[in-house]
Amino acid sequence: MNMGMSKEPGETAPPAPAGATPAAPPPPAPNAPAIARARPTQPFPPRILPDLLAHTVARWPTRIALDFAGRTWTYGAIDALVRRAARGLQDAGLQPGDRIGLCLPNTPYFVILYFAALRVGAIVVPCNPLYTPAELVHQIRDSGARMLAVPDVGLVHDKVVALAAEAGLEHIIICPMAGILPPAKALGWRWLKRADHPRLAAGALALPFARLVARDVPPAPVAVAPDDIAVLQYTGGTTGVPKGAMLTHANLAANSAQMVAHGNETGEVQQRTLGVLPMFHVFALTSVLNFGIDTGAEIVLLPRFEMAEVLAALKRKPPTQFFGVPTIYVAFNHLPPAKMPDLRALRACVSGGAPLPQDVRASFERLTGGKVMEGYGLTEAAPIIACNLLEGPGKPGSCGPAFPGTTLEIRDPDDPHRLLAIGEKGEVCARGPQVMKGYWQRPEDSANCFVDGALRTGDIGYLDADGYLFLVDRIKDVILCGGYNVYPRVIEEAAYAHPAIGEAVAIGIPDAYRGQSPKLFVTLRPGAEATTEEIATFLAQKLNKIELPRAIEIRAALPKTQIGKIARKDLVAEEAAHRAKQHETAAKTAPKAGQKAGGSA
Repeated sequence: MNMGMSKEPGETAPPAPAGATPAAPPPPAPNAPAIARARPTQPFPPRILPDLLAHTVARWPTRIALDFAGRTWTYGAIDALVRRAARGLQDAGLQPGDRIGLCLPNTPYFVILYFAALRVGAIVVPCNPLYTPAELVHQIRDSGARMLAVPDVGLVHDKVVALAAEAGLEHIIICPMAGILPPAKALGWRWLKRADHPRLAAGALALPFARLVARDVPPAPVAVAPDDIAVLQYTGGTTGVPKGAMLTHANLAANSAQMVAHGNETGEVQQRTLGVLPMFHVFALTSVLNFGIDTGAEIVLLPRFEMAEVLAALKRKPPTQFFGVPTIYVAFNHLPPAKMPDLRALRACVSGGAPLPQDVRASFERLTGGKVMEGYGLTEAAPIIACNLLEGPGKPGSCGPAFPGTTLEIRDPDDPHRLLAIGEKGEVCARGPQVMKGYWQRPEDSANCFVDGALRTGDIGYLDADGYLFLVDRIKDVILCGGYNVYPRVIEEAAYAHPAIGEAVAIGIPDAYRGQSPKLFVTLRPGAEATTEEIATFLAQKLNKIELPRAIEIRAALPKTQIGKIARKDLVAEEAAHRAKQHETAAKTAPKAGQKAGGSA
C-alpha cells in the first residue's frame, strides 16, 4: 500500500471525511468493472458511540448487560458506573481530544472506561496487555496517551509502572480483579492468586478505580460530534511500524448499524454473545462490544481463550451468537467427541480476522451443528466490509457480498486507477461510512491508503457476477515463483484437506532459480501421524508443480498473534534469520582469497 493517488504533480487526493457520503466511483470500464454495492443501499445516520448505550439503557435498563465469571450487571448499573467514571476522568484532568489507553483484558472495566472516556470526548487507545514494554512505549508515545488503565495483575501492572516515565504517562488507572468477581471467587483471587498480585503503584501516578467512581456526580457536559475521533486502533504492524487508524464515532457506530441491518436484528428478543475475542482488537470491539450494546445483548466476558473456560461458559450461559477467528474453530474441531458442544441453538457463528479454510468450516458445522458465516474486514474499516448472509446456503470459499451501505471494487494492483472486470483478480478496495479518516499523524501513509477515494485493503480477490467477494491472498504474501504468482491460501486449503493436518501456513523462501518457492509449515491433529513425504505426495494430487512446496516442516505448534491468528510474519522472520546465520557460517568457513581449501596459501 505504498502507491499514492496522484492527481496533479505533488498533489494527492485526500480520503473522504468519515461519516460522509462516499465519493462516487470512477466511470465504468468498457468490460463490466467489478463493483459490488450492497442491495438495497441505505443511509446510516451519523451517531456518537455514547448514544448506543444511552438508547439501550432507555429501552431496557433492567436487562443484564454483562456477565463476568458469574457476576452480572444490568444496563442501568453499567450506565451509572459509566457516569461516575466519566466524572472521575474529568476530575483527573482528562480533556476532550485527550488520549486514554485501555490495557485491559475482557472485563467490565474495559466496557465502563470505554464509554466513560467517549462520553467526555476523549479518544480511546486499546492496548494489548501482553505487548512487550517496547511495543507499549511506542503505542503510548505515538498516540500521546496521558492515562492508561491496567488490571492489578503483576504481569501487566509492573510492566506499565516500569515504563510510565519513559512513555510519558501521568496516571495509571488500577482496576482490581477482585472487585468484579463473585464473592467466593474474589476471596479465592485474593488468597490463592497472591503470587500474581503486584505492589501497586503509589503517589500521583496511581489512580485506583474505586477513587475514579467515588463521586456520584454527573460529568460536565461535553459536545461530541460524529466526525470526532473515537478510537485510535493500532494495526498489527504487518506492513511496518504499527500505525493508529483514526476511527470516528460515525465509523464505529455505522459498522454496528450495518451489522444490525445485515442480520435484521431488532433487539426485541435479547441475544447472548460469548465475548472471548479480545476487545482491544477491532473485530471484537465492533462485533462483541459496540454491536452487543447497540442491540441490548447480554455479553458473557471471558478474559482469554482457554477451552475449559469456554466450554464451561457455553454450558452455563448458552450463547445465541458467537464471534471467533479460524484457530478457535480449529480448536473445537480437535476436541474429543465427549467434549464436543452442541451449538445447534446458536443463531450464528461468525468467523473473521483471517480466511477460514473450507475444510475447517465443514468439520466444525458437522461436529457441532452450528452454522458458520465468514466475514471480511480490516482495521481501517472499523472493520467489516463484507459478510455472508444469515439465511441461505452461501457460496463456498466466499466471504460474502458487500456489507450494507458498502461498495466493493476490484482494481489493478499495478495501475490502481483502473477497475478490473467481474472474475478478474485484483486489489480489493472499499467505500462506506465505516472507512477511517486516515492514520494518526501520518498524512503520507493516509494518502497512500486511498485511491480515487476508495480504501485500499492490500488484499487480492475477485467479485463474481452476483457480487460475492472471494479472497485470494494478501498482496505482500503472494509468492513470486519464476514469473508466476503463487497464492499461499491455495496451498493451505489443499493442506487442510489432509486428514492428519491440524493447522497450515505457507510462506515464500528464497530460491536461486525461481526467485522464491513455497515452504509449508503444519501441525498435526492430536493422535494423528504423517511424514513430510506423505504430505508432499498428498499435495501433488491437488496442486500444480509451481504451487508444490519445496519444503515442508511439521511443528508441534505454530506461532500465533494475540487474537489467535497464525503469525505468518514470525515464520518469515525465522526463515530470514536462519538463512542469515547459514550465510554467516558459510562465510566463516569458506577459504580466504589466495588460500586453497584444506591448506595454507
